[in-house]
Amino acid sequence: MVERTVLAGARVVLPTGVVEDGRVTVEGRRIAATTDTHADAHADTHANGSGERAATLDFSGKGYWIVPGFVDMHVHGGGGTSFSAGDPEEALTAIRTHRAHGTTTMVASTVTGDLDDLARQAAVLSELTEQGDLAGIHFEGPFISPHRCGAHQPELLRDPHPADVRKLIDAARGAARMMTLAPELAGGLDSVRLLADHGVIAAVGHTDSSYEATLDAIEAGATVATHLFNAMPSLMHRAPGPIAALLEDERVTVELINDGTHLHPAVLELAFARAGADRVAFITDAMGAAGMSDGMYPLGPMSVEVKDGVARIAGGPTAGSIAGSTLTLDTAFKRAVTIDGLPVGDAVRALSATPARLLGAAGRIGSLEPGKDADLVVLDASYDLVGVMRKGDWVVRPEVH
Repeated sequence: MVERTVLAGARVVLPTGVVEDGRVTVEGRRIAATTDTHADAHADTHANGSGERAATLDFSGKGYWIVPGFVDMHVHGGGGTSFSAGDPEEALTAIRTHRAHGTTTMVASTVTGDLDDLARQAAVLSELTEQGDLAGIHFEGPFISPHRCGAHQPELLRDPHPADVRKLIDAARGAARMMTLAPELAGGLDSVRLLADHGVIAAVGHTDSSYEATLDAIEAGATVATHLFNAMPSLMHRAPGPIAALLEDERVTVELINDGTHLHPAVLELAFARAGADRVAFITDAMGAAGMSDGMYPLGPMSVEVKDGVARIAGGPTAGSIAGSTLTLDTAFKRAVTIDGLPVGDAVRALSATPARLLGAAGRIGSLEPGKDADLVVLDASYDLVGVMRKGDWVVRPEVH
């Protein structure tokens, strides 16, 4: 029995633009068609006698939007749990939390730790990747600068020697998608080349790199800026540092945390103006408090206090440092459109199409096109989430009256 669902009467954001009063037809786990006409739309749930069960959700007159499912390539946890716990049930809780907020594809990010412990975490996360629950693993640390460690434990940091980098790649059993490192450290450029040779995204971040050293890293194969502007030297007029190098090179995609805490709206506007929507990927960098209330939460080996939705390290040498975010991507989307003034199409590219391309999955996810996975988000006229579909199944089913 093939499940067929027709979503009608919403503004549908396609790669070619916004279709008013559009339709998306889902058959099984995939998008079967997108169109701007109501012709042949099925009314109500019925069986059509051909081994196909069909249903229509008509959003006409509500001002709703249908956009592709969000893709988060940098997320540490949520729902009170962390990917760094190395526990599959905790990881699944984090996954379910973000799915309910529209993230239909995510890469699990780790936090700096002992190499053996990171290898054990990678073994667990690689199994979830093989099962299809995750899109891979992002190692953030330990190969980062002690001068820009942010919420990472300083005593656990180390230089990115290629043998150590290779150990984590191997531990991930093909699931390693990205690694953040500081290219100015000993072994940095060789490790960037190693990552590129193994099909793993080399990301420049938590770095004290100069402009020139960052250019060298890009030439060696680095293609992503880990949460641009955060945990790196500021842009200076005589020492432009890594920010200028990462923004100016067309080969680099820049991550941005659009939560209103990590970046001023003017800085976000600067990044879009210089890089363009096709080179910006919105991420959450979320830790375990995403989707939860204020309180104390673990982040790897550290304790984090969340107050008024802002996460900071609670003690030790990095006390007070911002420790990731409590952001979910539906909030990032709404903020991008209503506060930052981005066109909806640009927000969709930053939340879906661009990260999908970076992960090598653009043929399957990231846009509403026939043949792709039926991953989509339904938003109301105020850009609040009302529905989430992943591979043809409703995670959050919209109510239609």
